[in-house]
Amino acid sequence: MNAQDLAAALRGRLIVSCQAPPGDPMRETSTLVRLALSAVAGGGAAIRANEPEVVAAIVAAVDLPVIGLWKDGDTGVYITPTVRHALAVADAGAAVVAADATDRPRPDGSTFAELVAAVHAAGALVMADVATLAEGVAAAGQGSDLVSTTLAGYVPGTPEQTGPDLDLVASLSAAISVPVVAEGRINTPEEAAEALARGAHSVVVGTAITAPTALTSRFVGALARRADDGVDGPDRV
Repeated sequence: MNAQDLAAALRGRLIVSCQAPPGDPMRETSTLVRLALSAVAGGGAAIRANEPEVVAAIVAAVDLPVIGLWKDGDTGVYITPTVRHALAVADAGAAVVAADATDRPRPDGSTFAELVAAVHAAGALVMADVATLAEGVAAAGQGSDLVSTTLAGYVPGTPEQTGPDLDLVASLSAAISVPVVAEGRINTPEEAAEALARGAHSVVVGTAITAPTALTSRFVGALARRADDGVDGPDRV
């Protein structure tokens, strides 16, 4: 799939991130494939998935573009951190390889531009995961086919936020010509729709759709806070 066809397929559409963190009961390849199939059944336009094994399994199971990545570690640049990781994801069949495109150093000493060139040579496209406007502009200039706000609010030195960074979505959409993907802390359909209104080409939603452990924890936390406030439920007869 070339960049133009991908952009047409994703315009105004939902990308569903089917991932699970280490130690989560959902982190099992066949389970993640079923999540992806459920996303397809619900009308998703593409799947975002982590690790070559899972990417390959989802590519074999769904007839949609798969945006693949490989998380290695949990600090610094860990979303597809090296050219080796990127090529493994491309070899697994991902139509698009997502990679950290922040201005932090990469573990192998490579540049983001070198990663983009390697992925393009392997026949796949690149989604740049950024945290700031400057990083998104730089990634577009280095040949990225899509720019996503994935890391906004998560990188040290950037403001922590409780909701999606729609201001960044709007700024990027005004500044670059490649499609901008809204991603990160999008918790409701209304927020997803607002992201499109602010200029996003498409929207990625993960936790709010595919993370029952995290969702359960949110409900449990809300009830615990209610109990800590000393508010009792209704009396029962």
